[in-house]
Amino acid sequence: YTSLYFAEDQAGYLAGIVAAYASKANIIGAIGGTTLCASCVRYIQGYELGAKSIKPNIVVKSSYVTHDFSTAAFNDPAGGKVFAETFIKTNKVDVLFQVAGKTGNGVLEAACENNIYGIGVDVDQWLSLGAPANACIITSAEKHLESAVNQAILAFAAGKFIAGDQLFNAANDGIGAS
Repeated sequence: YTSLYFAEDQAGYLAGIVAAYASKANIIGAIGGTTLCASCVRYIQGYELGAKSIKPNIVVKSSYVTHDFSTAAFNDPAGGKVFAETFIKTNKVDVLFQVAGKTGNGVLEAACENNIYGIGVDVDQWLSLGAPANACIITSAEKHLESAVNQAILAFAAGKFIAGDQLFNAANDGIGAS
């Protein structure tokens, strides 16, 4: 067996760099689905570090929709939109990173409706959401799933397959930004 896992903090770091350059208010935000999602936390930690690498004084506000694995965390676009609208008004961010699956689609919708930049997650959400939902998306923090699976299959076919955990990161085309 193999387990393919990703350095989400690295992809988040790249998204944070883009957010820092795009922000005029020097206040950016991130909304995660749940605090129990380790990859969500890693994405947001990397996002903050990436932004601060460009602008050390930038303010990064973050929040999580819930503290459990209920539907609200990853499968509630309407709830994500409401949560994000309150977050945007309260924190005055001008760039918002979503790390909340389908709930995050609502976060991006709120970002666009509030005329701020949105940042997607896992895949190039500018492509996956399409118009008009993608109108404000400036980048996405990506896991390169196709590359990781392709590398694993090719290694197996070549007899070089290594069982166990396989990390995909910036060094092996496992992560990136759109």
